[in-house]
Amino acid sequence: MDWVNIAFWVFAIVAGISAAAVISVRNPVHAVLCLVLTFFSVACVWLLVGAEFLGVALVLVYVGAVMVLFLFVVMMLDIDPSNLREGWVRYLPVGLVVAVAMLVQMLMLIGVKGRAVNPFPADNAAALAADTSNVTWLARSLFTEYLLPFEFAAVILTVAVVAAVMLTPVSYTHLRAHRPE
Repeated sequence: MDWVNIAFWVFAIVAGISAAAVISVRNPVHAVLCLVLTFFSVACVWLLVGAEFLGVALVLVYVGAVMVLFLFVVMMLDIDPSNLREGWVRYLPVGLVVAVAMLVQMLMLIGVKGRAVNPFPADNAAALAADTSNVTWLARSLFTEYLLPFEFAAVILTVAVVAAVMLTPVSYTHLRAHRPE
């Protein structure tokens, strides 16, 4: 068994365990930290197979979006921030475990990519045929052949963001008005 297969199985097992922890832990902060570790492990698998854009997009979009969503829910529930600040020490062990796991995965990914010249030579056939990197080929395809669907997706996402921002004050005041005392 070579290093690429070992790294794949390590990333897959960590992703599976952390995904199971997302739905099994009771603390919402721990669940979000496990979800971040899940997304990061899957992003490492994408990077391992040569899909750099998908790996980086997964970390930037999903991890960022999950954190924003979590903060949005915390703000909507009107949780007292002083209570959260008092008990931050109890979240420290889970946060350290997630941080160490992510560091180990990064170092493993760097080591595996450094040892293997091209672990999956047939996976990037289109990019190799164009004699460019995966990201360059994807950008050229998006902005030439698929420009119209790409712009439609951008418009739909912009409308969704504007709608969410416009509905937030209405939902917040509705929750405040009907909150049991």
